[in-house]
Amino acid sequence: MQQLWLVGTASAVPFIGFGFMDNAIMILAGEIIELKIGAIFSISTMAAAAIGNLISDVAGVGMGSYVEKVARKIGFKEPNLSPEQMDLRSTQIASNAGAAFGVSLGCFLGMFPLLFYSHHDDDDKCKCVAAEEE
Repeated sequence: MQQLWLVGTASAVPFIGFGFMDNAIMILAGEIIELKIGAIFSISTMAAAAIGNLISDVAGVGMGSYVEKVARKIGFKEPNLSPEQMDLRSTQIASNAGAAFGVSLGCFLGMFPLLFYSHHDDDDKCKCVAAEEE
């Protein structure tokens, strides 16, 4: 049981970093695209979000191995299991559950850019508070 816990934890940690990075980039890129490109080309909020997601996914592909390396450097490694143990259904479930939990937590934490946005009822769009002060 302890090994399954370690498998789940080892799977979760890199995905926390990935989810954080993915969501933060998507929010920031989507907002910039909506405010800058969307204003010029009249694209919808959903189109801006989709382009932000594209940018975030491309960044994730490039940075995914980096996140895993950092997680390993700080000491999070898969437990030393035999190939037979790795093939067990319980090991697969623990690994997938850890990854799902990690990416969920990371995505939640990656919403931090939203703390810097304020909602205005008059135009029904979110704008960066810093941009309003200029």
